[in-house]
Amino acid sequence: MRRVFCSFLLIAAAGLSGCISISKRTHVPPAQAPAPLQTATRSELIAKYAQLAESVHSINAAVTMQLTAGSAYSGVIEQYHQVNGFILAQKPSDIRVIGQAPVVSKNIFDMVSDGDTYHIFIPSKNQFLVGSAKQEKTSSKPIENLRPQHLTDAIFWRAIPDSEPILFEEAAQGTAHDYVLTVIHQAGKEWEIDRKIIFDRIDLSLSEIETYNSMGQVESEIHYSKWSSEGGPLYPRQISVNRPIEDYQFQIGVTRVTVNEAVEAGRFTLQQPEGSQLVRVGENSKEPAN
Repeated sequence: MRRVFCSFLLIAAAGLSGCISISKRTHVPPAQAPAPLQTATRSELIAKYAQLAESVHSINAAVTMQLTAGSAYSGVIEQYHQVNGFILAQKPSDIRVIGQAPVVSKNIFDMVSDGDTYHIFIPSKNQFLVGSAKQEKTSSKPIENLRPQHLTDAIFWRAIPDSEPILFEEAAQGTAHDYVLTVIHQAGKEWEIDRKIIFDRIDLSLSEIETYNSMGQVESEIHYSKWSSEGGPLYPRQISVNRPIEDYQFQIGVTRVTVNEAVEAGRFTLQQPEGSQLVRVGENSKEPAN
């Protein structure tokens, strides 16, 4: 959860000049007072989130991307350099992501997914990877746990079904003040947390979404900031995702975005390049390209 830190500083100074005792006091104006907290009701925040979820159907964005795999707990920290790229996505689950090396704009990877299957071409290895976008098995190598669906979950906002109860609370920690909508659903006879939707009370912007699995564990922590309506509906320019179970994080900086443009289905098609090696992710065997 994002924390807003504010402080107040008061400095008094005194000095002596020459042989005569002179008291000299310098007044420094206090730091800017904390912004007043906005207020909203449960119904207003639910409506605000619903409007946000309905306002974006597709994005075509130029981005910077940075992926960090591993953690201090696993003893494996692996930093992947920031790359430039493009994200083209359309609800409910079509996405294409191209990563390029800085300066030379040479493709590092090209990935597409329809929500069920993903295809990735990695030119440096001349490999064409095919795998299930819904594979739940966690690899010991965090980088292999990245799924296209994790991206679509972050760049689009899933609507709240009318059948799911929503709890409402004010939360405060230090100087941070938030409103929290907790969406719950029934699984058999048990009630489970589906997600928490968090609004910053400074400006009532959506600041974070936490999703949970059936064990009550946090699946993802998605932070949003630098909201702007330039180029269309309101959209964040900074998205940060933490996947603690899969042990990786990624950051997306949106440098340019077009929202809700019509997207041809063919733009989400990626054919295996001739002469590349076909790799079926999740299988022990590797099949050569035909």
